[in-house]
Amino acid sequence: MNARSEASNPMSSHPFDEDAVANDVLRARLAAIVESSFDAIISKDLDGTVRTWNGAAERLFGYMAEEMMEQSILTIIPPHLHDEEWRLLDRVGRGERIEPFETVRQRKDGSYVPVSLTVSPIRNGVGKIVGASVAARDITSNKEKERRIRLLLREVNHRVRNQYAIILAMIRQSGSEASNAATFQKRLEERIWALSASHDLIASADWKGVDLGGLVETQMAPFHPGDTCELAGPSLALAPIAIENLGMAVHELALNSLHNGVLKERTGAISVQWTLAERGPIRGFSITWEERLAPGSKSPSFPQAGFGAVVLRRSVAQALSATVDIVCGDGMLRWRLAGPANRFLEPTAIEPRPTDGA
Repeated sequence: MNARSEASNPMSSHPFDEDAVANDVLRARLAAIVESSFDAIISKDLDGTVRTWNGAAERLFGYMAEEMMEQSILTIIPPHLHDEEWRLLDRVGRGERIEPFETVRQRKDGSYVPVSLTVSPIRNGVGKIVGASVAARDITSNKEKERRIRLLLREVNHRVRNQYAIILAMIRQSGSEASNAATFQKRLEERIWALSASHDLIASADWKGVDLGGLVETQMAPFHPGDTCELAGPSLALAPIAIENLGMAVHELALNSLHNGVLKERTGAISVQWTLAERGPIRGFSITWEERLAPGSKSPSFPQAGFGAVVLRRSVAQALSATVDIVCGDGMLRWRLAGPANRFLEPTAIEPRPTDGA
């Protein structure tokens, strides 16, 4: 008899016995509660034979009540956990208190499901323990949340260590290029702000892809580029490592322009373009910063030393497995970074190639 059958016709067996009728009504109510529960509720003998199996158990494990009645509870327990079940039944039979615990059960289709179990003894009319009642709750979503939190904490830890290293490099290089303490402080604050802005974008996107156009605009905003800067390229979601490194690169390019180029003279134009294209057997990504001054103006120059030079000539390219190409002269400066797309972009941002015959 399962939980649902116990709920039917509660008064038929004792039509003239008021206590018996009351007990039948109580059993029917309890059976209805069990049947309507969102938790899988199962009762079993101390030898593991299943006696009741509610609707939630059917939904969770895939077995109908008719399939499980009089069967061993080991049917839904992975082989490597059979000993755990026998120890559990032995403890219940000896009257030990069983604290709720987490374990794994096996569905009819063979898949495993993490569950939280609450186990209570079942006693007969004279108080002897004759079985156990188990409430099983699916905790798959909780486990997934825990997994994501662990991944996020590891990612945060990695990012924090990485940013410490970047800030130390900023301090060393900014000190070597600054002529006085005020300049050193200003440069260092600006660079830390730029790093923080990129980090904020990563965090606001839940550590997922950040749009490249939004990153460039964020890094350019403090320099008030006005109408001198034009952005062009597809909407692409950057991977976190690319967000940090490209964010630093754009900041250093804008800072250099403020000292030696278009943003200083307020004449000419800046163009930032990026593309996603084939590069041999893999997809390639490239981004180009180009600035041109008005005719007759002094050509913009590129930093030869200091933090900006290290970022733009070496560190960003190394971090992204890319190559750098720099051209200066005739009123123009061009910085181009190119490398494999999988180092720059989130996997979902790289469109699969069409297959032959597609």
